[in-house]
Amino acid sequence: MTAPAPRPNGLPEPGTKRPLTLVLSLDVEEEGLFGGTYACRAPGVRNTGALLRLAPLLERGIKPTLFCAHSVLTDAPSCRVLARLRDDHGAEIGAHLHHWNTPPLTPEAAAAPGCMLTRVPAAAVPQEGMAAKLATLFQAAETFQGAPVRSFRMGRWDLHAPLWPLLGEFGVRCDASVRPLHRGRDSMAGPDHFDAPADPYWVDARATRILEMPLTVTPLFSWLPGLSGALPAGAGAAMQAGLRHWGALALLPVEHPLALLKLTTLLHASRGGRVLSLTWHSSELFPGGAPHVPDEATVTRFLDKMCAYVDWLAESFDLRFRTLEELRRDAEAGELHAQEAPAGTGDWTAPAGDEKPAAASARPATERAGGPWERPAREGRP
Repeated sequence: MTAPAPRPNGLPEPGTKRPLTLVLSLDVEEEGLFGGTYACRAPGVRNTGALLRLAPLLERGIKPTLFCAHSVLTDAPSCRVLARLRDDHGAEIGAHLHHWNTPPLTPEAAAAPGCMLTRVPAAAVPQEGMAAKLATLFQAAETFQGAPVRSFRMGRWDLHAPLWPLLGEFGVRCDASVRPLHRGRDSMAGPDHFDAPADPYWVDARATRILEMPLTVTPLFSWLPGLSGALPAGAGAAMQAGLRHWGALALLPVEHPLALLKLTTLLHASRGGRVLSLTWHSSELFPGGAPHVPDEATVTRFLDKMCAYVDWLAESFDLRFRTLEELRRDAEAGELHAQEAPAGTGDWTAPAGDEKPAAASARPATERAGGPWERPAREGRP
């Protein structure tokens, strides 16, 4: 007998569910964001108590990864909430860099009127200064955790290629800072993550390999990303910078209705996606914590939507939940395929070359002189 042909995209046999892994993460950070200003000193973190409102999702088996900012890790009430979620519900504690208020402050941040900034591009921070901020952040995380933390997310998805070797030097083993199909007009407007894979992949960060779990983003039509490469350089770059506004669907549940979350999931899975990366912010569980979360009713509707979404996932797929660290272990054990990312192809992976990371000289909490980070040149791209 002739063996049956393999099913496309790893489709399951009829009558069986497609396997799918859900990684749920939250940026645990100060309130008062999303209004165009960024507090450089003493940001409020009252919202962290609202993390306990995750209870209905935790009861469904979710173990969240909590990416915690320095302001949270150094706040005693917040640390008690984090410890409870870690110890009672298996939450993973990760590090989240808000470079504008993580010491040592840049001269611009220290002198900002009212200690508020209106622009905070990561590319404007000197490399050694960024390394010093990472040292402060990871020390605070280790003080809370009693051991080094291994998972990281950069604030505002603003991860540029020179950060990868530094993350490796600081012991990061998992990252979730990449937003595929996203590209800034230039490095000050944001990184180039446009060509990043949609599923987990390995990055060679020199000191170690880092498993990247990108945000789940899928194009509205599968041919759209390739179209940008067929256009003249300037037009292609402009299309890439704008595609996220009109041609890409992302699993950002605060922003989208349930129907759109389901559509994004189905498109991602039908195109071979095996892992979902879903995220929001701790302040979005706190009434008044963000301009788009004005009251208790808004938070309640959001949590009801998330419970309905997770229930739909469980009914539609062979669903399993993982923290980011657990996902890395699956990849290392061969239970999850993760491709190797080539170096020097965008900010979503490590730069090519032999530049020496600045982490070794980053321990003193003082800002050092240095030039702004530059995005590695990409042939054929401005």
